[in-house]
Amino acid sequence: MNVLARTVSLTVSVGVLENKMGLIDSVILNLTERSCRAFQRLTGRTNVWLAVQLTNLSIIVYFAWAALYSLRVEAVVRIWLAIFCGVLLYALTQTVFKVPIEASEAAAYRRVAKGFRNPRRVRDALLRISFLTLSIVLISPVVFVYINLHLTVFLLGYSLIVLTTIVLYLLACDPLPPCAGLLRDLVPFMRRLRADET
Repeated sequence: MNVLARTVSLTVSVGVLENKMGLIDSVILNLTERSCRAFQRLTGRTNVWLAVQLTNLSIIVYFAWAALYSLRVEAVVRIWLAIFCGVLLYALTQTVFKVPIEASEAAAYRRVAKGFRNPRRVRDALLRISFLTLSIVLISPVVFVYINLHLTVFLLGYSLIVLTTIVLYLLACDPLPPCAGLLRDLVPFMRRLRADET
């Protein structure tokens, strides 16, 4: 009887935790979407564009770390690391780099024009919650290890987790219809003002 009561209690507490994390995920997702829409009104760039740029940044960070790490290791490990990075770069060219940003943005615009919400809002919820949990839970251990042991690899790993979390939230947002952006309208106006002053 005690085991059954503990199991039911554990199941209920896990369900409550999932509901709380789902609520936190929903709030963060709505704030992210609001921020992305403000960014789009300002620059004319969508959340898809921003997600691709952050993905590119995380790829650059990873390869820069691999290059710096290869300077510290033996030649055999350096060769295996180069092979792994070469295979990874090939896989990226066949997947992530294959579809241009414009095609992804056009698909998002078509979906929004039809009145559909982003399917990633629901489909990727568990993945977003997992990465969000990792981002929150790992802050203290990473800071502790970096301060006490000066191991930068933990900072790199943590930064990649945070970047992935941000990208997952960006990709789950819906963009506004295409717009030029306030800055794109403002720059020619400022140039005309300067030309008129001189």
